[in-house]
Amino acid sequence: MRRLDTDGWSGLVMLAVSVAVAGPALLGVVDPAIPRGWWTVLFAVVIVALLLALFRERPDPAGYGLFAAAVVASWAVVLTAPHMGLLPVLLVVTAAVSVYLVPLRAGFLVVGLNTAVLAVAMALHGRDAVDALVTLGFYLLIQVATVLSSATLIREQRLRRELSEAHIELRAASALLTESARTAERLRISRDLHDLIGHQLTVLTLELEAARHREGEQAREHVDRANRVARDLLADVRLTVSELRTAPSDLTAALRQVVRGLPDLEVTVGVGADVQVNEDQVAALVRAVQEIVTNTIRHADARELWIEVAARPPGVVLTAGRRQGYRELVPGNGLRGLTERFEALGGDVEFDGADGFRVTARVPA
Repeated sequence: MRRLDTDGWSGLVMLAVSVAVAGPALLGVVDPAIPRGWWTVLFAVVIVALLLALFRERPDPAGYGLFAAAVVASWAVVLTAPHMGLLPVLLVVTAAVSVYLVPLRAGFLVVGLNTAVLAVAMALHGRDAVDALVTLGFYLLIQVATVLSSATLIREQRLRRELSEAHIELRAASALLTESARTAERLRISRDLHDLIGHQLTVLTLELEAARHREGEQAREHVDRANRVARDLLADVRLTVSELRTAPSDLTAALRQVVRGLPDLEVTVGVGADVQVNEDQVAALVRAVQEIVTNTIRHADARELWIEVAARPPGVVLTAGRRQGYRELVPGNGLRGLTERFEALGGDVEFDGADGFRVTARVPA
């Protein structure tokens, strides 16, 4: 369902209220101006059309047509109910729901037309002029208030999504910066060890090698032991340099940093203990998680998202998914950029929207 969030549930609640206010006519307590069967059909058209419009994945001509049918049917329902009672609340509902289905200016147009229809209904049913004027003003104010409040709610949720996207971007940049700084520090230390200590120990080894040929058995034994120690130290330095250059990145910490503290979305991140990646692959995986989470916040109503990174020969595979998604998945710039990033590393990315939303990204070892 499109935007089945606080706003979507509010729409369903309003539809339930519509059924309640139409209860007297539906149950035969009051008689409509047309056969009750036809009146019930008109009312059912209102409810079904609004539900179908709310369940559209995204705004489209079909959704607009469903909403228009619901509005026209609601006018017919009100015009054919002489003893309206609270039935004009149905018009308030169509005005309130309009904000989720059509542009705001169209919502205000619906408010104006609803008020005009209500005025005609009161005139047809012989309502007192003063009473009719007060009722019209009351329902007009309610419609305007519901439209504005719904629009404010949608705007607030949009701003929250944008804030979450900015939060993810900042977290991803921070994770990449931390990884870059860690790599730069390892390289600096390795260069210092090699250039300073390594050079000194090499010179010491050469000096002791020359001293070993001097006379004196006792001196020769000490020189031999010193030579072995120096060679061992040089081997240890080289081993340390090699380990610093090839030390695996803390991928788990980097990915969890990206998804930490997101409102309204719980992200589970799992990284296999045997996963080994270099700096370029860490950057690609971090950006992949960033795009996946941003896509989830922007285009779905998912509450949970799972992300797994595992070593699967001949490389590393990232798998992410959520239950909610679009069956007709059309990759945008973000997903296309993600594909290009992995292809540049010799990998590939697959998207599947058949059952929720699933991403599989691979990079070679």
